[in-house]
Amino acid sequence: MSEIVLSVNELRTWYDSARGPVPVLDGVSFDVQRGETFVLLGESGCGKSMTALSIMRLLPTQFQNNISGSVNFDGIDLLRLPEVAMRRMRGRRIAMIFQEPMTSLNPVLTVGAQIMEVLVQHSSLRGASARAEAVRLLDAAGLPAAQQRLDEYPHQLSGGMKQRVMIAIALAGKPDLLIADEPTTALDVTIQAQVLDLLKSLQKDFGMAMLMITHDLGVVAQMADHVAVMYAGEVVEQAARADFFKSPQHPYSQRLFEALPALGKRGRELSVIPGTVPLLDQAFNGCRFAPRCHRAWEACEQHAPAWVTLPAGRGLRCLLADNTWSAHAPAAPPAPPVVVHDAPTHTSGDADLLVVRELKVHFPILKGLLKRAAGYVYAVDGVSFSIASGKTLALVGESGCGKTTVGKAILQLLSPVQGQVNFAGIALNGLRGESLRKRRREFQIIFQDPFSSMNPRMMVGDIIAEGMRAQGVEKDQQKRGARIDQLLEHVGLRSDAKTRYPHEFSGGQRQRICIARALAVEPKLIVCDEPTSALDVSVQAQILNLLKQLQGQHGLSYLFITHNISVVAYLAHEVAVMYLGRIVEHGPVEQILSAPRHPYTQALLSAVPTLDQDIKRVVLRLDGDPPSPINPPQGCHFHLRCPHVHAPCRERYPDATTFGASTVRCFLYNDAPASA
Repeated sequence: MSEIVLSVNELRTWYDSARGPVPVLDGVSFDVQRGETFVLLGESGCGKSMTALSIMRLLPTQFQNNISGSVNFDGIDLLRLPEVAMRRMRGRRIAMIFQEPMTSLNPVLTVGAQIMEVLVQHSSLRGASARAEAVRLLDAAGLPAAQQRLDEYPHQLSGGMKQRVMIAIALAGKPDLLIADEPTTALDVTIQAQVLDLLKSLQKDFGMAMLMITHDLGVVAQMADHVAVMYAGEVVEQAARADFFKSPQHPYSQRLFEALPALGKRGRELSVIPGTVPLLDQAFNGCRFAPRCHRAWEACEQHAPAWVTLPAGRGLRCLLADNTWSAHAPAAPPAPPVVVHDAPTHTSGDADLLVVRELKVHFPILKGLLKRAAGYVYAVDGVSFSIASGKTLALVGESGCGKTTVGKAILQLLSPVQGQVNFAGIALNGLRGESLRKRRREFQIIFQDPFSSMNPRMMVGDIIAEGMRAQGVEKDQQKRGARIDQLLEHVGLRSDAKTRYPHEFSGGQRQRICIARALAVEPKLIVCDEPTSALDVSVQAQILNLLKQLQGQHGLSYLFITHNISVVAYLAHEVAVMYLGRIVEHGPVEQILSAPRHPYTQALLSAVPTLDQDIKRVVLRLDGDPPSPINPPQGCHFHLRCPHVHAPCRERYPDATTFGASTVRCFLYNDAPASA
C-alpha cells in the first residue's frame, strides 16, 4: 500500500479587500504519495503557484493569517505550526525550486555560499566538509566542473546551470518532498530534457515525493504519476497520468489538448478557449468555467458543481459528471467546421522577398581605459537564407545561438560587419538615414516580451499610432483613428482598448496589441521573436491562428524565431536550425522534422516531449552547454558535443551538402550524393 506523504484538504487562501474576502484558493484537495510525482496543471492565474506557497507558508503579506483547511505532511499539519518550527521544516523536510532561478538566487553570494548556507542551517556540516558536500551536490545535479563553479556567481552561469544550482540547494537538506514550480519554463528543449531527467533520477535516488507545477502538457506526459487540473482557484479534474492522457474528462482539459499545435494540424485552425481565466474578486453562482465552456447550459450558470469521485481514483468537478444534472444536459454540440489557413486569399508568387547572404554580426569586447577591442563575440558568423513572399521561415536553436541577433540585423537594428541583406531587391545594409527610415514600414518586429516593448505611459491607441505618424500612414487624424479601431478589431480586441494602458491587459492581449502595432504600417515582412514563449497553450493557439489568418489575408512573410518545435511544426513552411552563430541544417519543415540529418537537429527533436504514451522516446544526450561565441572551437562548432565526431570535424568547418530541397553542414554527408 502506498504511503501518503502530503495530504491537502479543503485549502482556502484569501486576501481582504474593500469588498470583502477574495479567495485565491477555494477548497483545494489532493494527496501526494511517497516517491511519486504529482502535477498541478493549468493556465496562468489558476492558483498553482499559490497552492505551493500556501503549503510552504511563504505567502505574501496580504495573505498572512488568511488561510484555512489542512496541509498534513507526514502526520504534521503545517498550517498549525508556529513560524519557528516551520523554518526548520523548510529546506530540511520540504524544499522548493522556484520558477525563475535568476531572481531566486542571491546575486552577491557565490554558488557555494548559497548551498553551504542550507547545509549549515540543516546539518552538522561546517567548513571544508560543508564545501565538499556542496561540490558533491553540484555534481549530483549534473553541473560540469563543480569544484570551479562553487566560487562563481549566478550571473556567470547559463539558465540551465542556474536551474541545476537551484536543484542542488533544494537537495542539500535531503527533503522528503520537493516542490518544483515551472522548473523548465525558460529553458531550451535540450536543457529541459536534461533537467527533467535529472529530477527523475534524483527522485529515485533520494526516494522523494515531488509536487510539480506546469502548464506544459509535454512535461506532464513525461513526469507525472498523477495529474490535478486547476481552474480559477479550484481543482476541476484529477486522474492518473495514463487515464488523463487517454481520455480527459473535464471540458477545460479537453480544450487544452485541442489547442496544442502539431504537424498533423497544419492547414487548419487550432481550437481555442474563448476569453480568459476570470478574476476572483467576484461572486460565482455557477461553474467558474461556464463562460468559456463549449458544453455549458443554463444549469452551469446557476449551480456550482460539486466534486464527483469516479472509478479508478478519478475525480471531476463538472455537472456532466453529476447524475443529478447530467440527464438534463443537452447533446454535445457538433464539432466546429475546419478553418483552413494554408490556402491564402492573397495571391503571391514564389519570388524571394528577403535574401540574406553570409551575414556576420560581431560585437567587440572593449577593455582598458581607451576601450580598445580585446576580442569579439561572434554572435552571427556567416548566415544565409531566403524567405519567399507569403511564407514563414522558422529559426530554431538553443538560447545564445544568435537567433534574435539575426532578426535585429535584418531589420538594421544592429549593424552587420559583413554580408548582404536584400529586401525586395534592395540592399538594406547599404541604406542610411531617410532612405532606411522610409523602408522601415515594409518590415516590422514583434518582440518576445510585449509588456517591456511598449511604453507603459502611453495609451494603446497612441502606441499603435506612433509608427503610423512616423511613416506618414493615414495623415488625417480621423482616418487614422478609424484605422486603429479596425486594427484592434482585426486582432480580436475591442476598439475601446485604445483608451487603456498596457498594464490593463493580459499577456495574450498585449501580444495582440504588438501585432496590431506591427500591422499599422502595412509591412510585408514581420520578424516574430518568440512571440508565444510566455503564453499559456490556449492563448498561444489564439495568437498562432491570428498569425496564420493575417498571412493568408495580406500575404505577409514571417521570420519566426522560437525554440518551440510544436509551433514550428504547425506554422512554418521552412525551418533553419542554428548552432553557435551558424545554420547547420535548413529545409522544408516536414522534411527536417520527420527526417533530421544533422546530429544537433536530431538531438534537438529527440528532446521534445511527446503526448503519445505509446511512443518510447529515445533522447539523444548532449554533453555540457554550447561553447562560448567569444572563442568558438576550431572546425565544426558542434564537434565538442557531437556523438559522431571524427578527425575532420576538429580541423575545418563542413561544407553544405544538398538533399533535395534541404541542406546540411556535417562531415557525415560531405561524401554523399547531391540528390536525396
